[in-house]
Parts: sequence; C-alpha cells; structure tokens
Amino acid sequence: MANERLRAALAEHNLTYLALADELGVNVKTVERWVAHDYVPFPRNRHKLATRLGRDETYLFPTAITGQRAAAASESEIVRVYPHFSDVPADVWRTFFESGKNDIGVLVYAGLFVAESTQLQRIIRKKAKAGARVRILLGDPDDSHIAERGREQGIGDALAAKVRNSMVLFSDLAAVAGVEFRTHHTVLYNSIFRADDNLLVNTHIYGLPAAQAPAWHLRKIPGGQLASHYLDSFERVWEGAQPIVEA
Repeated sequence: MANERLRAALAEHNLTYLALADELGVNVKTVERWVAHDYVPFPRNRHKLATRLGRDETYLFPTAITGQRAAAASESEIVRVYPHFSDVPADVWRTFFESGKNDIGVLVYAGLFVAESTQLQRIIRKKAKAGARVRILLGDPDDSHIAERGREQGIGDALAAKVRNSMVLFSDLAAVAGVEFRTHHTVLYNSIFRADDNLLVNTHIYGLPAAQAPAWHLRKIPGGQLASHYLDSFERVWEGAQPIVEA
C-alpha cells in the first residue's frame, strides 16, 4: 500500500524523489519505497522528513510511533505548568508573542488583559505587518454561554461587559492588514494562545475565574500529541466562528 500522505506532502513542496534523496543522503530507491510501499524510514530520516515537510512524524508514518513513545514525546511538550493563569509573568507573554512568525492565535471569551496591553497589541501588530497571520476569537457577548459562565464565576453580566470592552480596545488592531477577528459561540473549556507551535493554554475550572485556573505552556515537538489537541481545537472553533461586522 502506498503512503499517500507522504506522496501529497512531497507534491505540495514540489519535491521529487531524487531531490529528497539528495537532501537526506539516501538512495532514490529508498525514497521510492517509502512512498510506493509505505516503508517506514529509520528514526533519523523520519525526523528530517517531518521537519522538511512541516508535518508530524505521526501523520506521515502513523505506524512508526508506539503509544509509549508518543506519551513520552507528549510529556516533553510541556514547558511549564502555572498553578494560576495570573502567575504567567509579563515577560513570558512578551517573548511568547514575539516568537510567532507565521501564525498567532487567541481564543478567549474576553481576553481583556491582551486588549488592555499596549505592549502586546504593539507586538501583535508588528507581527501582522511582518507577514504573520493573526486570528483572534472572542465570545459573542450576547451568547447564552457567556451569561452562563458569568453566573458560574459569580460575576453576573460582567463577563459580557468585558467582551464588549475588549472589542472596543481591539478596534485599532482589527484595522491592521493580516489581523482577523471572529466571534464564537462555543463552551470555552480552554482559552488558547498560539504563537506558531508555541502554546499557552488556560484551563477553565467550574466556579473559578480564569485568572485563578491553571495554565500550561506547551511547545509542539515531532511525535508529541498533546499540543496538537489544542491546535486542532483552535482550528475547529475558528471554522465555526463568525467574522465581526462593524455596525
């Protein structure tokens, strides 16, 4: 059986079997076997392939990674765990967004701390002007999930007010080319902040304000699966969200 995922990835990058063989220092017949007969490369070549093609090893060669190895790799994706979201230092947020070159994402209900930070907005604006795709997802302030979360946290309508405040504070950033804003109607289990494959995830706990709930700092690595869960979740919410239309 052929490895169609590998074949498609090579075509996407306009890589011939010969060109790839030259890059990896292997025989062209070896590359042909990887594609035509779904042979699994040695770990060193799997890693080089995944890096060169911008894909996970687990995507290109699903049978190559055992459950034990995947668990170990996933654990290695954890950079740091903060007991409270408010414990994440300001300089971590600054270096986090500065590290993004291609894809910056924010999935929140309100995200008021980002909206109120002129420094973070300045960094995000700079990244967009440098060519990064910036996507910011805010909750719809009129959505029932916002009202319910406000009641759970004991703050009533304050959460909806925070969302509206963020929309006002983000208005200048929304006008920057390359920056996209959408509103979502999901139950927000986690707030997700993305800078390429670098993630800060604020897990939400019933009855606790977001600032008091834990935060995970993750960095995606080949073979790991933990970071991918949150990256995929962001994409699913983005696809179902609605662009913000100015009144």
